[in-house]
Amino acid sequence: MKTFLRLIIRVSLIAAIAIMAARLMFPLPDISNRPVSSAIPISTTTPLGKIVSDGSASHGEDKTGVFPLANGHDALASRIALIEAAVQSVDAQYYIWHNDTSGILLMDALYQAAERGVRVRLLLDDNGVAGLDDFMAALNAHENFSIRLFNPSTIRRPKFLGYTFDFFRMNRRMHNKSLTVDGSVSIIGGRNIGDEYFQVFDDNYYIDLDVLAAGAVVPETARVFDQYWNSQSVFEVETVITGKVDLPAFQDRVEEVRSSAIAKEILQGAVDSATGYTNGDAELEWTRVELFADDPAKGLGIASPEQLLITRLIEILGGVETRLDMVSAYFVPAVEGTALFSLLAESEKQINILTNALNTTDVLMVYAGYTKYRRDLQASGVNLYELKLRSTNAETQRMPLSGASLHAKTFAIDDARIFIGSFNFDPRSAALNCEMGFLVHSPSLAVRLSEQFNGPVERVSYQPMLTPEDKMVWQEVREDGELTIYQEEPGATRLQQILLVILGLLPIEWML
Repeated sequence: MKTFLRLIIRVSLIAAIAIMAARLMFPLPDISNRPVSSAIPISTTTPLGKIVSDGSASHGEDKTGVFPLANGHDALASRIALIEAAVQSVDAQYYIWHNDTSGILLMDALYQAAERGVRVRLLLDDNGVAGLDDFMAALNAHENFSIRLFNPSTIRRPKFLGYTFDFFRMNRRMHNKSLTVDGSVSIIGGRNIGDEYFQVFDDNYYIDLDVLAAGAVVPETARVFDQYWNSQSVFEVETVITGKVDLPAFQDRVEEVRSSAIAKEILQGAVDSATGYTNGDAELEWTRVELFADDPAKGLGIASPEQLLITRLIEILGGVETRLDMVSAYFVPAVEGTALFSLLAESEKQINILTNALNTTDVLMVYAGYTKYRRDLQASGVNLYELKLRSTNAETQRMPLSGASLHAKTFAIDDARIFIGSFNFDPRSAALNCEMGFLVHSPSLAVRLSEQFNGPVERVSYQPMLTPEDKMVWQEVREDGELTIYQEEPGATRLQQILLVILGLLPIEWML
């Protein structure tokens, strides 16, 4: 026993020394002289500013015009169109930005805006920018283009080594997704920047939801961006990425992407812009909108409860009067969430929750975390739905909730209000990742979501339920209306079933 303890002590000391040495060899950059900047306020001298000001004058300065972006093509076209309409500023904040068709087209749109004299600020989480170091360095060299990274790894290749000596910092990520143009219009929601989020190709994509907003909530959104941009977890890209600036390499990549048939289709969509907003043609719903956002202190692990988005969400959910309709790609309610949803259901509130099934989730560990609470939720009367693999039936594919995998994070309360944002109902969103979203006071949008649970959801999902003998089974309503009952997890292999049990036993829920 003494020998074993001595071994543990030696290993711990060696690990501690190695961590200290690594931190000395790869330190975080000094940000004491980092410039502070602020959002440029809305101005009626810009086309977007004029449109928004006219709308606010007609509907009230305290109101916000909103337009939902459920279709991936529309969501991408709207972003490109707004950036191309920018005159003064573009502020973008994202968790993931891919080096693919949509990622390069949007990055080029930002570069072209900078070339026109627009101030561009791009804030990216360092966890989701694989293969973009050289392009970021090149764009950041432009006088009108500034890029900063949230909680970056000081080791660039392989980046994951940064976790070995700075895990507790790097385990906290910036999951926010927002775009604000000319201080006038914002788009926020669940989409990152990448082809799978915008359904660029039909074979593999995520179901997601964003909302375009103009009016009262936009200055608040811009203020939150400033808080993150100037926070202690954010570093200028030139202090993290070193090396030769090669703009021609980026331009070659842009030309490669723009010459493809799919890119030409996307760019034409931006010209036609599904929202028509840049021409003032979009029919916005003007209503009250509240911004929910974590304080960036969460990225340092020092945020107080009142600075956390989850605190406000619990208050909102606790006030459900008749029904709650929730879509959460990653759903791990933990003990506290299970108690809340169960209490609501047992109080005769209708609680509907849609998440990914085993064969549509992209994170098996998260699904294992969900299964630990599934039985208790069902026993209390919560209606659970698990999105199944996309059907090849054309009619089913036209449903808003039909896709390859679920990525949306939204919920509607009492057919009166709807939350649209980046927050998943799991411990990671609650305690580790920085999140944001809009609470939109809109019966029409709330009902649009709740109507999906009044039939359509049943046809694109499995519904787990308990038999009178307390056995878990799954019900599937097929496209022809036939009812099928599964006695085991649909589509699960024996290996997956074993892994679910093993993962469920590991003490990792706090990271899910």
